[in-house]
Amino acid sequence: MEIVHVYTKLRAEFGRQCLFSDRPAELLVDVLPDPSLGLQFIHKTPRDQALQACRDMSEHQVNTERFESDSCGINHVEGGWPKDVNPQEMEQTIRFRKKVEKDESYINSTLQLGSVMEHCIRQNNAVDIYQEYFEDEEEVEESQEPPFAKTINVFRDPNEVKRTVTCLSWHPDSGRKLAAAYSCLEFQKTSKDMSLDSYIWDVENPNRPEMTLKPTSPLVCLEYNPKDSHTLVGGSYNGQIAYWDTRRGSQPVELSSVEQSHRDPVYKIIWLQSKTGTDAFSASTDGQVLWWDVRKLSEPTERLVLDPGREGNLDRALGAISLEFESTMPTKFMVGTEQGVVVSCNRKAKTPAEKIVCTYDGHHGPVYALQRNPFFPKNFLTVGDWTARIWSEDIKESSIMWTKYQMSYLTDACWSPVRPSVFFTVKMDGVLDIWDILFKQNDPTLSLKVCDEALYSLRVQDNGRLVACGSQQGGATLLEICSGLSTLQKNEKSLLAAMFERETKREKILEARQREIRLKERSRSEQSREEEGGREEGEESPDQLIARAENNFFSVVETELRRRREKEDEENRVMSLILYTQQSLTFCSLTFTSENTKVLLLQ
Repeated sequence: MEIVHVYTKLRAEFGRQCLFSDRPAELLVDVLPDPSLGLQFIHKTPRDQALQACRDMSEHQVNTERFESDSCGINHVEGGWPKDVNPQEMEQTIRFRKKVEKDESYINSTLQLGSVMEHCIRQNNAVDIYQEYFEDEEEVEESQEPPFAKTINVFRDPNEVKRTVTCLSWHPDSGRKLAAAYSCLEFQKTSKDMSLDSYIWDVENPNRPEMTLKPTSPLVCLEYNPKDSHTLVGGSYNGQIAYWDTRRGSQPVELSSVEQSHRDPVYKIIWLQSKTGTDAFSASTDGQVLWWDVRKLSEPTERLVLDPGREGNLDRALGAISLEFESTMPTKFMVGTEQGVVVSCNRKAKTPAEKIVCTYDGHHGPVYALQRNPFFPKNFLTVGDWTARIWSEDIKESSIMWTKYQMSYLTDACWSPVRPSVFFTVKMDGVLDIWDILFKQNDPTLSLKVCDEALYSLRVQDNGRLVACGSQQGGATLLEICSGLSTLQKNEKSLLAAMFERETKREKILEARQREIRLKERSRSEQSREEEGGREEGEESPDQLIARAENNFFSVVETELRRRREKEDEENRVMSLILYTQQSLTFCSLTFTSENTKVLLLQ
C-alpha cells in the first residue's frame, strides 16, 4: 500500500520573489517611421459598439400542471322563525317581532352590542379609505403608445360537433361571467348528433363551463337581466322564448308555447326598463315584434307586425334580424330588417299604423347590428353588407358617416361603452376592427386577426376593456384592449358632438338640394307633357311609341342598305366601262400596227 502525502502551499510563498525598485526612464528601442507605409494606410469609418457588462440570460417556457377549479354557490334565505310562525304571513311575523322586542334579554344584548358597533363605526369614520391624495395635481400626459389588443382566453364548444356562437352576453354585476348561445344557422345543416346546450363561462376558467343551459331548441340569442344577475332570457331556433333562473338549475323556468311564439328563429331579445324587471321584447324574421312578461310566457302581452304599408299584413311584413332599445327613450325602439331597412317605432302609439314612425334605407342586405351611441342617443350605428354606417335620427335619406366597402362581409358591431368615438366590427375573414372616428374615418385604428374562421358575434364589457368575439366553429375569444382605446380622452365628447352636428348639417343641405332638383325635374316633365298634350289630340300609348320607333329604325336601315346597293351597282358599271375602253384601244393599236406592216411589205 502506497502512502502519499500532499502538501499545499500558495504560489506566492515559494520561488524567487519579485523585487521592484525605482529608476529613471530608459530608452531600449527606437523604431523610426517608414514613409512608404503611409501610402498603404486606409482610413476606415468609425463604428460605435455598445457593450453591457451583464450576464447572458436565457428564457424558457414551461407548462405547469393544469389546475381545474369548480364554482359552487349557496343561496341564503330568511330563516330562524319558530315552527308555529309562518314567515309568509305578515301579521304573524309582526306579532312575533313585537313579542321579541319586549323581551329583557333582547334589550340587554342589543345594548351590549351597541357599544361594540359604535366603536367600529367611529373607527371607520376616522380614516377615509377612499380618499385620493393626488386628485388636485394635474395629470401628466403619457406618451401615446400604438393601439394593441391581446388575447386573454378562448372558450371552445365542448361538444364534438361544433356550432356557431350566435350571441354573447356579459354578467351585469361583476363581468366575471360570459353567457354564450350556440346554434347552427345554416338551413337544413343541423345533424342529429348536434347538441342543444348553451353555456355560461367563467372568464378565469376556459377548461369547463360554469353552467349549462338546456333549452328545447338551440338558442340563437341570450341576454342577462340587468336588474337581476341570476336570470336570463333566450330566443330559440324554433321561435320559442325561454327564461332561466341560475339558482334553479339548468332547465328553463318558463317556456313560451309554440302556438303563441314566433314562426321563425328569434334573432334578438332585449330586456325592457320596467318596475318589475321582468319585461322583454323579441324580434324574428317572421316579421313580428312580441312583448313578453317572463313570469307568464303563455302568450305575449303585445304584438307588432312590421308591415311597411302600416296595415298589419303579415304576408308583406319585413323580417326583423336586429333590435335596439335605449332606456332613456322608453317609448322608442328600432328594428333592423332582412331587406336592409331600419324601422323606427313608437310603442305607445294608439293605432298599429302609428307605431311605425319612419324608415331608414341604406344597406344592400340584412342589418345584422343596430345600436345607439351610449353618449349621443340620436346617432345610431348599423352594419350590413360590406359597410358600417352612422345615422342621425333627423336624416332619413342617407347616413351621415360610413366606412368604405370592406373585402369581407361584416357580421356584427357595437359601440364602446366608455369612449363615444370608438366602435367595433367583426368580419367573415376572422378580423376584429376597432374604429376611432376622431382619429381617422377611412381605415380602422386597429385590425386584429382573431381566428381563421368567420366571426359572427361581438360584445364589449361595461368597462370597455374586455371584448368577446364568437366564431363559426364554436370558439369565444376574449381580448383585452389597450388603455388608449378604453379610456375616455380629453374633450372627446365635445369634439364628437361637433363632428356629428357638422355631418348632420352637411347631409341636410345635400338633402334639400336633392329635393329642389327633384321638384324642378317634376315641374319640367309636367310642363313638357302639357305641351305635347296641346299639340296632339290623342296621346299614344307606350306600346305604340315603341312600335313607331321600331318602324322608323327599320326604315332607316332599309334606306341605307338600298343606298349602299345602288352605290355598288354604279361602281361595277363604271369598272366595266373602263375595261371595255381599254380593250378597244388595244384592238385599234393592233390594227394600226398590221396596216403599217402591209405598207412596208409593198414598198
